[in-house]
Amino acid sequence: MDKQTAESRVKELHDLLNQYNYEYHVLDNPSVPDSEYDRLMQELIQLEEQFPELKTPDSPSQRVGGAVLESFQKVEHRIPMLSLANAFNEQDLRDFDRRVRQAVGNDVKYTVELKIDGLAVSLRYENGVFVQGATRGDGTVGEDITENLKTIRSIPLRLKKDLSIEVRGEAFMPKKSFEKLNEERQKQNEEPFANPRNAAAGSLRQLDPKIAAKRNLDIFVYSIADLGETGVTSHSEALNLLDELGFKTNRERRTCQSIEEVIQMLDEFLAKRPELPYDIDGLVIKVDSLEQQRQLGFTAKSPRWAIAYKFPAEEVVTKLIDIDLTVGRTGVITPTAILEPVRIAGTTVKRASLHNEDLIREKDIKIGDYVVVKKAGDIIPEVVNVLVDKRTGEEKDFHMPTKCPECHSELVRIEGEVALRCINPKCPAQIREGLIHFVSRNAMNIDGLGERVITQLFNEKLIHDVADLYQLKRDQLLQLERMGEKSTDNLLKAIEESKNNSLERLLFGLGIRYVGEKAAKTLAEHFETMDQLMQATKEELLAIHEIGEKMADAIVTYFAKKEVKELIEELKSFGVNMIYKGPKRSETEGSDSYFTGKTIVLTGKLESMSRNEAKAEIEKRGGKVTGSVSNKTDLVIAGEAAGSKLKKAQELNIEIWDEARMLEEIKS
Repeated sequence: MDKQTAESRVKELHDLLNQYNYEYHVLDNPSVPDSEYDRLMQELIQLEEQFPELKTPDSPSQRVGGAVLESFQKVEHRIPMLSLANAFNEQDLRDFDRRVRQAVGNDVKYTVELKIDGLAVSLRYENGVFVQGATRGDGTVGEDITENLKTIRSIPLRLKKDLSIEVRGEAFMPKKSFEKLNEERQKQNEEPFANPRNAAAGSLRQLDPKIAAKRNLDIFVYSIADLGETGVTSHSEALNLLDELGFKTNRERRTCQSIEEVIQMLDEFLAKRPELPYDIDGLVIKVDSLEQQRQLGFTAKSPRWAIAYKFPAEEVVTKLIDIDLTVGRTGVITPTAILEPVRIAGTTVKRASLHNEDLIREKDIKIGDYVVVKKAGDIIPEVVNVLVDKRTGEEKDFHMPTKCPECHSELVRIEGEVALRCINPKCPAQIREGLIHFVSRNAMNIDGLGERVITQLFNEKLIHDVADLYQLKRDQLLQLERMGEKSTDNLLKAIEESKNNSLERLLFGLGIRYVGEKAAKTLAEHFETMDQLMQATKEELLAIHEIGEKMADAIVTYFAKKEVKELIEELKSFGVNMIYKGPKRSETEGSDSYFTGKTIVLTGKLESMSRNEAKAEIEKRGGKVTGSVSNKTDLVIAGEAAGSKLKKAQELNIEIWDEARMLEEIKS
């Protein structure tokens, strides 16, 4: 066969295989037997081997898994992937409905979808071709898992229209695939996955896409990230457009005329939940009108026009075998119930929180009791109550110790607190937990330094405090269990990169009492450098609106310690950044920028920066960037190939700038 004939046949095979794949995996209505699909796939693979230049990224043959990756690259989401606020009862939903109607009036419809228990992902297409897929990550930055997502056959590699679009969806493992996977793992003496969600997440984070390809994952796509150029006016229309483009959406969705209709759906799907071929943990309720969504807007964490209803926690009975004690990074001693393994809401549970001694006394919990266990919010297992009538007389009372289970120092109960606390600053458990916190995602975010590796390093006496992390050598890491050359090199690179983090990450990572993520950002933004914060008085701290008495005392006390000053100096000597790198309040408040107080829309392709970067620059100068043009829009900035948003701005006589004019204002 000559190249021209091969090229024509390859295109024909692409069309056939994509159509058969869509019929089987999206419509669940195959028109040809598997043997015919397999025969055509083998023909395509042979032609691509004979003519390698005909193999394209959107070829159906690419679903089997490509080359093994060395690591996942970070991806900054052009539009953040926000989480949803939760509702746990009917009153929460009615409160949500009341807030919506107060803001936009009584003419409101809701689109209701099943809340799939999987892994949120973003899929990006250019001219109809799938070019990048990423995890949600922290909502702003995720990981590039494109090659693994290509193995999910319900994700189209080419759309039915040549659109450039970004969509969001939930990747999941069907119940049958999960059962089959765990059967195979048990045959190979491997630990089974606890639930389908963990199995899906674990599959998509494999560096070898061939592993993901074998695990039969699926996806439901539930939104278009930027609807501006699509012409749709409601969420239900957007879902219909996704169907037209060849995506798999969940067909159980409904548009409800009132919150009472939504509440009726709750009971229906709570009953249907066990029969579904995939796990759900609730329903997602969204205001259908995009204009009403725009009016409602967002909080810092979630949209005001959507809410996730979480099903009531499943409760089961099991035996409490023992009570274990753990020492947290602040020295708090926490009792944990060790249970006979039991399945709850799709997860095998072996441990449950008992919180503190008072709760154990209040619920009269004894070792050997049969207890009712549930997962609060379907996440955290907890003991609800004891089945006293099942007692045999062999149960044993539990008494909290007087000494730390790790360092054997005397435990104290601080006035006004329920918890017992170890106050020995050299307690190994506190140091270890502090190290785990320091490297965590929301603190210094050092990939590869999880709890297992930290524990090994600590037990081998290779690290004693956070500064020691920056002195680790390659040969030390290679001696650790399950640490090969690639993972060692990646870890050293991640440690080096963490030195460039903005100050707020370091502050949060240090674990100063009462200083959470938000407070760390506030302190870094206000004082700008570690040195200035260390010199701050209690009065200066209290002058900051978000800082209270307890936190101010804790900060002053922390930085007064000799060992803390020495630690900061040591971190400085290793090149760890001590300066705030984010936008300063003076840049966003009270500035005289043209953007201050204005509502601005970005459209089209920008040459000098991404839309996300342009949005950050505008917001830094007091502007508000929105996704759609209306009579409330003050300014539209139009890049190359601007479409319907530009046209609408012209119709509404809204001021329009090109990219050069925007850059001129930013630099002024």
